[in-house]
Amino acid sequence: MHIRVLGAAAGGGFPQWNCNCANCAGLRAGTVRARARTQSSICAKGDTGDDWVLVNASPDILEQIKATPALQPGRGPRDTGIAGVVLVDGQVDHSTGLYMLRERGAPLPLWCTGPVHEDLTQGNPILRVLSHFCGVAHHELPLDGRGFEVPGVSGLALRALALVGKAAPYSPHREHPVPGDNIGLTLTDTASGRSAFYAPGLGAHSPEVDAAMRAADCVMVDGTFWRDDEMIALGFSRKTGRSIGHLPQSGPGGMLEWLADLPARTRKVLIHINNTNPILDEDSPERAELDRRGIEVAFDGMEVVL
Repeated sequence: MHIRVLGAAAGGGFPQWNCNCANCAGLRAGTVRARARTQSSICAKGDTGDDWVLVNASPDILEQIKATPALQPGRGPRDTGIAGVVLVDGQVDHSTGLYMLRERGAPLPLWCTGPVHEDLTQGNPILRVLSHFCGVAHHELPLDGRGFEVPGVSGLALRALALVGKAAPYSPHREHPVPGDNIGLTLTDTASGRSAFYAPGLGAHSPEVDAAMRAADCVMVDGTFWRDDEMIALGFSRKTGRSIGHLPQSGPGGMLEWLADLPARTRKVLIHINNTNPILDEDSPERAELDRRGIEVAFDGMEVVL
């Protein structure tokens, strides 16, 4: 199985267009050793075949496709290596890129949960708008443990798991979560049995998610904030990370504690990293702490082969 990180940043990307935090200002000035990152998305395929499943459609999707020749194989006058799209939630940074795929000559195959489909039809009617262009062939993601496949992506099985998190701000259940607002995704190579667990938005520990992470050979999980009060301390928000659906890395019960309890064989990757997070600075003590613990920080173009 091949996984490519198309975008590793949280909403707004890095540097964020209107942000002058130490990370963003330092990257622009060349005084911080860091990599620019686009907004969160991955693509994956089995060991055979040329087509990929796109997991989340970032607002930066056109830039990401340009940087990933495999997604534009050029087999005809019009072509794409994207066989279908899977959404883990209905957030703007994971769904707005669907607009950029509107020139397809056939309905776009799309997998998402019922609540996300509702949000993207009503609160933020992307799917209704797309009906005037290519249209969408919607497949509802099962949350009962059943696996599914994306036709055209051979050798790759997927399975969704409901997570504790927050629906998009325009969702009617933003403050009253329902199963399916957010999911984690297990991707399995059907030939080798090796798997990865992908959850860019992970708000709390649960036995079910812990079991999925323990079973995976690689986990690619929420790296949004280092501190729960990160945005408050910087004066950018009055909300904690947990209150908007993101478990911080540090502190009691944080992601570092969780990852430390996984099997030693597990490859551990943080993804969906907010521009304020000090781990983006490759010379920061927080980054050194991750290095000491064997935890990687995802970057655009990162390859995971299982």
